Amino acid sequence: FTLHRGRAEAICDAMIARELRLPFHCQTRADRVDPALLERMADDARAIGRSFGTLLKRAGGSTVAVGYDGRQSSPMLEHAVVEGLTASGCDVVQIGLSATPMLYYAEASDAKVDGGIQITGSHNPPNYNGFKMVFQGRPFFGQDIQRIGEIAASGDWEDGAGTVSERPVMDSYIERLLEGLDGIDRTALASLKVGWDAGNGAAGPALEQLVAKLPGEHHVLFAEVDGTFPNHHPDPTVEENLEDLRALVAEKGLDFGIAFDGDGDRIGAIDGTGRVIWGDQLLMIYAQDLLQRRAGATIIADVKASRALFDHVEAHGGKPVMWKTGHSLIKSKMKETGAPLAGEMSGHVFFADTYYGYDDALYAGVRLIAASARLGHSVTELRGAMPDMVNTPPASVNSRSSGSVAGNSAVRMYSSEDSCRFTAGYLRPARTPWNVRLTLCNSRSTSRSRSRRGSQLCPNRKTAIVGVLSRSWCLVICR
Repeated sequence: FTLHRGRAEAICDAMIARELRLPFHCQTRADRVDPALLERMADDARAIGRSFGTLLKRAGGSTVAVGYDGRQSSPMLEHAVVEGLTASGCDVVQIGLSATPMLYYAEASDAKVDGGIQITGSHNPPNYNGFKMVFQGRPFFGQDIQRIGEIAASGDWEDGAGTVSERPVMDSYIERLLEGLDGIDRTALASLKVGWDAGNGAAGPALEQLVAKLPGEHHVLFAEVDGTFPNHHPDPTVEENLEDLRALVAEKGLDFGIAFDGDGDRIGAIDGTGRVIWGDQLLMIYAQDLLQRRAGATIIADVKASRALFDHVEAHGGKPVMWKTGHSLIKSKMKETGAPLAGEMSGHVFFADTYYGYDDALYAGVRLIAASARLGHSVTELRGAMPDMVNTPPASVNSRSSGSVAGNSAVRMYSSEDSCRFTAGYLRPARTPWNVRLTLCNSRSTSRSRSRRGSQLCPNRKTAIVGVLSRSWCLVICR
């Protein structure tokens, strides 16, 4: 959904994603923002705010918390959203520049706040921006977003004159994060050495305050908020973005390192040897720790997680549940099942045992320290005990037709497996129902012969190489 389309009708047509991701493609050759495009973007953001406020008022709510990340377009969008919310009669509580979990905290910790909107582009490129929303304590996505588009297109808005106030949440938020270490002897953590990489994202200021109160020795990279992300892109699921953190851990002899995405709701990590701890592997550590206290608990993971995770949860007495990818979908499933823990391969981790159930990478960092202490093993030891897995990077297959392959697919499987199948846009082991078959073929041949080999394995189907597993094998997608 591009804000600069500039008309309410476009909002209705384009709001079909789970989240709004709004390209800020309005720079001129002189690298300056085009005022006309900027104005149309503000109009669209104002319409979104007023439509959200209308829905909230009709549901009996009246107060919305609003925050924004460090992108250059965020203050303007925040201002426009606030105007739209107040025009609907909603009162607005501004929390200012903040990580997304701080917005979630502002909504969850105050019974007087009925909803929240965070202006953020998350881990997307600097010229993108968007909104993450919470509505009366639940995720706001899917049909909710389409409803906003319908209201904006018809102009069916509530009228009013809401108030605007400010609420600093930083101090209380940091104190709430520190409760993740409750029950742990902090003197035992005095020798702990951890590296942190904020990636110039919105979590930087909160991270600096947090580590100042944590036991042990802490080293922080790129805490200054800069929406151009001058050092590296703030996506910790891409291994090249962890190189600065890996170098820091090696140089300082640290126990492990933690990285965040642009708005602080996704975590990435490396152990003391520089190995990446992927999202499902982090969830293995969190689950093992939690199941010591909550035997038989339900642990939810998205479909991109490895089978090793689900086996690990079962081995430690938990009930693993596989669910759809998407942080809003996962949070909804947690509410449905009462699960105290969930996670995604993308690094979204959700704690509902002693926390609020939303994805907070800073809290996940605290809980990694706590899990290591309670389990009696270093993070490096916990990572080293995990089985080796074959990986391919995420592969995007773009198509506009319904029922076609979804983007951002990924493979993580045991090396003993020789095939996977594709379900609802994600890859799972071969025993699942399928509409797309993924086949391993020899990659020593030329690109042309690899495609021909794929066609021979899957006759009468379109084929494409989507990832190389090793020098000997590559992965072919056929549909």
